[in-house]
Amino acid sequence: MATEDNKQSGAGTTPAPSSSEETRPPVRKASWKLVGPGIVVAATGVGAGDLVSTLIAGSKYGYTLMWAAVIGCIVKIALAEATGRWHLATGRTIFDGWRSLGSWTTVYFAIYVVVWGFVYGGTAMSSSGLPLEALFPGVLDLKGWAIITGLVGLAFVWFNRYAVFEKVMTVMVGIMFVVVVYVAILVSPDIGAAFAGLAPVLPDGSVLYTLGLIGGVGGTITMAAYGYWVNAKGWTDSGWMKMMRLDNRVAYITTGVFVVAMLIVGAELLHSANIAIAEGDKGLSDLGNVLEDRFGAFTSVLFLIGFFATSFTSLVGVWHGVSLMFADFVERMRAARKADGEGDGDQAVAAVAGGQREKSLPFRAYLLWLTFPPMTLLWLEQPFGLVVAYGVLGAFFMPFLAFTLMWLLNTSRTPREWRNGILSNVMLFASGMLFIVLCVQQVREIPW
Repeated sequence: MATEDNKQSGAGTTPAPSSSEETRPPVRKASWKLVGPGIVVAATGVGAGDLVSTLIAGSKYGYTLMWAAVIGCIVKIALAEATGRWHLATGRTIFDGWRSLGSWTTVYFAIYVVVWGFVYGGTAMSSSGLPLEALFPGVLDLKGWAIITGLVGLAFVWFNRYAVFEKVMTVMVGIMFVVVVYVAILVSPDIGAAFAGLAPVLPDGSVLYTLGLIGGVGGTITMAAYGYWVNAKGWTDSGWMKMMRLDNRVAYITTGVFVVAMLIVGAELLHSANIAIAEGDKGLSDLGNVLEDRFGAFTSVLFLIGFFATSFTSLVGVWHGVSLMFADFVERMRAARKADGEGDGDQAVAAVAGGQREKSLPFRAYLLWLTFPPMTLLWLEQPFGLVVAYGVLGAFFMPFLAFTLMWLLNTSRTPREWRNGILSNVMLFASGMLFIVLCVQQVREIPW
């Protein structure tokens, strides 16, 4: 099995460098057959809440904000490319890079990953349970379906490795893609208005919707997890750079199709009929009812299946990707303590990097943290202090990611050949400033 995985990913094909001199890794050709981590990050990053926010933007402003959706995908391509480039160019993980910037990054990440994981776990399970409750009315209530999806996600990630995980995520993305595009075609889009929406225009009162559309769709912490999925695929050196860049573009072109399709649905189905839907995941349940009234039960059921695929891929993707990040976090802390005690940090880190994180105790411990403690939130309203902490920490993550990547990729921490160019710096700086604005707005909206 391991041999087959290596054949598919390309792992193990790099010739060993000679003992007398270092050799540059061979440049691999970019092949569509090897695309994978990008599909995973697209599936994980586009959740039910993201699709609803796009729907609402379309319902309020029609096609006017189409340009913002396109810019949002370009911004995310730049961020994910920078994350993947760091992993491949340096052979170090993003958390290892953050640690090199100072202990403050470790403190922030430690608090963030614990609080975020607790709240997100309950949210993801609830979101995945909603379409199942609608598809099978009267069988179980929302709490029951939510618990089942959490347990299924836990078992799937616990007992499978990346190769299987990627294949299943690809199938689920296919379901999402077909359903969302089908619904967008069904509502008869106005092609002329859609192209007109590519011209940057800001209708009255649309600034925050526009910023949210640019920055909110396509992942938060999963952007940082992309580098870990790249490594899990078997891409571990700069010879895979071309392949990673193709993979990354596929990811966010796919994301762009989702966003544009849902904007079309919002513009044609909701905006034209002046229909309002709820914010958050329940908005997709509302849309299912609208589709049933307009196009019949078959379309509604098909949409609910796509809704489930969208929510469940986000759940499983986070269960896998963020657990990899947490395992790396724990491993680096252990390596640092060993280095302090033995004075051989490089060897300690190298030993850690060669480990199998998907089988490690920290990986599985974080899986359990994402699954069982958050189940209490299905019965209880989120505690006030937890809501505040989650909102503040979450709002700061994307500016944190954008500006730390600029720091890492413009210094001697990165080989000169792979440091940022002008375009990368402009995109990362622009995205960082955008996320600061969104951060301030999100903090202002927290119920202090």
